[in-house]
Amino acid sequence: MQISALVRNSISMNEVFVTTAGAQQSLSVPAKSSGGGSAVNGGEFLMLALATCFCNDVYREAARLNILVESVEVEASAEFPGVGLSATNITYRAQVSSPAPATVIAELLRQTDVVAEVHNTMRTGARIELQTWKK
Repeated sequence: MQISALVRNSISMNEVFVTTAGAQQSLSVPAKSSGGGSAVNGGEFLMLALATCFCNDVYREAARLNILVESVEVEASAEFPGVGLSATNITYRAQVSSPAPATVIAELLRQTDVVAEVHNTMRTGARIELQTWKK
């Protein structure tokens, strides 16, 4: 499954699109009030990617294991020590509301952590390549 994101930005506008398996949708992300760029930074989006991935995967894995989940809350955070430096101290925590026993939910969270694709991508240090784009 191919997943992509596109940002079109100028001083006066910011357009953001995400596409999964050919299905595109737009996201409302404002432009920086001070000039070029998005008002939401890449680090914030990276933490959002971790939180969103885990949240969605909890529901997926709960359905696979036939566990009723009423709600999920996930918070991801990291330290960004400076320009050009990789994030450190990346952590996340999740809370699940469910009538299932606490031991079942703990195992659901553990199993979800093992299969969460964005987390696994970051854990393996996937190669990222800059390609030139000619219009």
